[in-house]
Amino acid sequence: MSVRLGFPVKVLGDGGLKSNDTRRWQSDPHLEVSIEYLHAIFDYLSKHRIGMYRMSSDLAPYVTHPDLPQFHGQIDEAKAELSSLGRRARSLDLRLSFHPSQFIVLNAPDEAVRQKSMWDLRTQAQILDYMELGDEAVLVIHVGGSYGDREAAMDRWVATFDELTEPVRRRLVLENDDIRFSAADVWRIHERTGVRLVFDVQHHQCLNPDNWPLIPTFERFLRTWPSTGARPKMHFSSPRTELREVVRKNRKTGKKERVLQSPIWTGHADFVHPFDFIRFARETAHLEFDIMLEAKAKDLALLRLRRDLACYAPDIAPRFGAAAEPEPEIDISAEAVEAE
Repeated sequence: MSVRLGFPVKVLGDGGLKSNDTRRWQSDPHLEVSIEYLHAIFDYLSKHRIGMYRMSSDLAPYVTHPDLPQFHGQIDEAKAELSSLGRRARSLDLRLSFHPSQFIVLNAPDEAVRQKSMWDLRTQAQILDYMELGDEAVLVIHVGGSYGDREAAMDRWVATFDELTEPVRRRLVLENDDIRFSAADVWRIHERTGVRLVFDVQHHQCLNPDNWPLIPTFERFLRTWPSTGARPKMHFSSPRTELREVVRKNRKTGKKERVLQSPIWTGHADFVHPFDFIRFARETAHLEFDIMLEAKAKDLALLRLRRDLACYAPDIAPRFGAAAEPEPEIDISAEAVEAE
């Protein structure tokens, strides 16, 4: 049972590729420019046999900026280009998705924030619809803030979900996080709304007050997806283990100083720990799903993982698109990493 591996947004290989039009509004940025960048990224994905990719949530610059109405119509203006891009994605069997930014908060106490969040989600669902992508093309979000009352916060999320347009509800999926809302919490929201769930392994390891076991919980999340038409997806990453350099003020001298602190396990590592991944892959060999790798080294982490699988687990490597022999290392552009 093959598994598509994917990575988010930024391409670091080939010297780095632009993921979206980042020009300021004075330069008239446009979705059509972002689409051209995506075609170049699709070339790269095809070259390296990568079957899943998370697009930038800023593909259409300023499209929901309340003070810049001249940008509000750009998705309709690029409808033909989006349709063509979608045809190409389907021809490549490329699974695409969005993970809207941290500012998309459906459970915010502020009604204006909730309304703006719903507007942003509508635009991203419209892009996926204009690309004519199936239900595997999803919008991944978190519950949001707890605001001092987690139960009320979840109630607001449920209430806002009922206000979403059909295209958004059809594509929305909910992910457990590592600080506020655990797997058990999002499961309770699923039971009230029917929203599909995306399981994040590292988040579950960081936040699991109910002691839900990892693999059975993952299996439970997979069952929230329909049995036909949309393969489930999940997130995998490894925690950073190196010392952190922190700048703080010295209490005695009042001057800033650099100090080293132990790692925070919620931080994502640059690459994926191959032995942890191999163990997880063996434990889930009977399941069908795709994996979004949330490593800081993006595509380079994916390519290195496939190389590691060929070295250390050749029996399961083909399931993840790894070559029979380890693939050569790819040089990493320092300029691309610094830009990231």
